[in-house]
Formats: sequence, C-alpha cells, structure tokens
Amino acid sequence: MGIIIWLVVGGVVGWLASIIMRTDAQQGIILNIVVGIVGAVIAGFVTGANINNGITVMSFLYSLLGAIVLLAIVNLVRRGSVR
Repeated sequence: MGIIIWLVVGGVVGWLASIIMRTDAQQGIILNIVVGIVGAVIAGFVTGANINNGITVMSFLYSLLGAIVLLAIVNLVRRGSVR
C-alpha cells in the first residue's frame, strides 16, 4: 500500500511543480510522477527527513521544493535558462 501512496503523492507533487515551473504542457503523468518522487528523494537527502515517517505537510512541501529545484535544473540544462 505504501508504494501506491508514494506514486499518488509523487504524481501530485510533480504535477504541482510542473505547473509552478510552467512545464506542464511538455510532460505527461509518468514524468510528473518521476519528477515528484525524485524531488522527494532530493529533498530527503538535503533536509535529512525520514521518508518512513509518513506523509506530513512538511514532507509534502519539502518534496514540492525538491521537485521544483529538479525542474529548474532540467530547464537550465535543456534551454540554458530557468523560466
């Protein structure tokens, strides 16, 4: 059951990050999920948060911030500028 929750939350986080970074039209649901999960992992490493504690508001916000940073890096590499 935990992996399903990770996928759903990852999709929501990735979707919100893509809307914030204005890349939603360029990526589909699979990429949104990947961006959300990778963003959560990045945020977990940077903040030292434990993923096994469940989903809290702070972990959701950290994941969103990590996904936004990930999309900014991808935009920087792909286009040469952050939108």
